[in-house]
Amino acid sequence: MSIEIKVPALPESVTDATLVAWHKKAGEQVSRDENLVDLETDKVVLEVPAPANGVLQEIKVDDGATVTAGDVLAILAEGESAGPAAAEPEQAEAAEKPAQAEVTPEQSAPATKAGKTSPAVRRLLEEHDLDATMVAGSGKDGRITKADVMGFLKAHETSDVTPGDQAPAVEETQAVVGLERNEQRVPMTRLRARIAERMVDAQHQAAMLTTFNEVDLTEVMALRSRYKDSFEKTHDVRLGFMSFFAKAAVEGLKKFPVVNASVEDNDIVYHNYYDIGIAVSTERGLMVPVLRDVDQMSFAQFEAELGAMATKAQEGSIGMDDLTGGTFTITNGGIFGSMLSTPILNPPQSAILGMHNIQQRPMVVDGEIKVRPMMYLAVTYDHRIIDGREAVQFLVTIKQQLEDPGRLLLQV
Repeated sequence: MSIEIKVPALPESVTDATLVAWHKKAGEQVSRDENLVDLETDKVVLEVPAPANGVLQEIKVDDGATVTAGDVLAILAEGESAGPAAAEPEQAEAAEKPAQAEVTPEQSAPATKAGKTSPAVRRLLEEHDLDATMVAGSGKDGRITKADVMGFLKAHETSDVTPGDQAPAVEETQAVVGLERNEQRVPMTRLRARIAERMVDAQHQAAMLTTFNEVDLTEVMALRSRYKDSFEKTHDVRLGFMSFFAKAAVEGLKKFPVVNASVEDNDIVYHNYYDIGIAVSTERGLMVPVLRDVDQMSFAQFEAELGAMATKAQEGSIGMDDLTGGTFTITNGGIFGSMLSTPILNPPQSAILGMHNIQQRPMVVDGEIKVRPMMYLAVTYDHRIIDGREAVQFLVTIKQQLEDPGRLLLQV
């Protein structure tokens, strides 16, 4: 029986998708739930799995094509054999190579293992000419993660484990290309194009202004150092800095509700909930997964949810629902070494908090010069609805919460 492989229902507000890559060729055997093709939307990569065991009889849409929900991508012949059309090439190959006529379970393992990898991991494997069977997976059910591939590359960076011993040839080619001053034109991915569009829209639609302050993180670092081991042992998750900043931001948003509001036409929409977006850098570009009801989360719940969202974003498995509906955003350029920046708003939100690098600096404390771990903070806000006084006091509230973490517990 033939089965049509169709484009699944797309997320709300997404009208079409781009076919990124097929992972199977026409005539190849596929297993139920094995990923056949990747579809890229403005925000996420969707995997289209095989609905049954069988043979991919015909591919109807090529790589790079634009598709919409319900479009037929391919025809799957349900069953275990490819039929007469596909059998002839196999018989010819078997005649030339009798030793390879019988496929063992071990030989078929690469396809099965490759099917368990995310789009980001598959691209990384392809870039380094690696087979999925060469890398031991540490994820669920043996799934290969990006960290597994990077660890493998680091461990074998001086060896010749890549198929075909191609590394030296690539280096030589790159050297020649560099001398010829070549240029390469690469189309933007849908995600990168969408990010660019939103950044320009934010500049045109909002009256953005940024205010700055600095925070002494001595108490936060001391508290984290004192309890991080017992915290991880109790909750099975590491205690990071982001939970402190998110909780401090929530207290500031409660005091200044307009910072948690958004603009719709000529209306100001106030939100009585606190859905915080956390900017995450991925291979495909910047993503901002949203953590819901942060005010109701414990530190452990926040850290666990943040870790899960970051993993999904890195693996390309994050959904559209995870990326929409935030009321406020936090971005941390400090992980890349940034000392100061002016973050751009994430529409339709009216404010965004920018964290930066922590540096030991001499500060005057009670009339004495002491070395303190300092961080510059930045809040970019929409001046159409937020006055400078509110923006400055909001940032001061965050500073007070972080310099005296007991306030977070007492909510004062």
